[in-house]
Amino acid sequence: MSLRINAVVPDFEAETSQGSIRFHDWIGDSWAILFSHPKDFTPVCTTEFGAVAKLGDEWKKRGTKVIGVSVDGVEDHKRWAGDIETYSKSAVDFPIIADEGLEVSKLFDMLPEDAYLPDGRTPADSATVRSVFIIGPDKQLKLSMTYPMTVGRNFAEILRALDALQATVKHGIATPADWTVGQDVIIPPSVSNEDAKAKFGEFDAVLPYLRKTKLK
Repeated sequence: MSLRINAVVPDFEAETSQGSIRFHDWIGDSWAILFSHPKDFTPVCTTEFGAVAKLGDEWKKRGTKVIGVSVDGVEDHKRWAGDIETYSKSAVDFPIIADEGLEVSKLFDMLPEDAYLPDGRTPADSATVRSVFIIGPDKQLKLSMTYPMTVGRNFAEILRALDALQATVKHGIATPADWTVGQDVIIPPSVSNEDAKAKFGEFDAVLPYLRKTKLK
């Protein structure tokens, strides 16, 4: 299936490095990030998992659960976690889905429908499995992005995007390019000047359709 913004993400059951889960139940009332990888024991993926592990406290501050998915099995995931911890000096305290049959990868449209993994597969056989999905407590997809196999993801940007998504949901605003917490936000055009002043107080009308304000 093709996933679009605001679509309810697929629910599924899976084995992970921390036991069996049903995805929607695992999300619960939290925000969630599902991030995928071509294969265990590969260099770029190890650095990425290390980056996620280092941000453990930041995910918790934002009420966000993180979960990885890779096309190897649970035992490989558990052994690989040791390498990730050696590299990052941080504990891998989040689950990794074992997607050996590609069920999750196909549910989230990360691979062609006819994709399969041959014996003796290499990361190139599952190269398109390097995606990020940010999911709200309502189980709807809020943001997705896909990277090529050779380019490691910027998890500081993913954290920034999560901040922006949570701010827009909480305050009914939009965020400008390169926005970070504490900077001015954008008042949506659908909000009248009168309502904007009542809700946000003073604002700066840079253009008739571009009004900036500070969050209280």
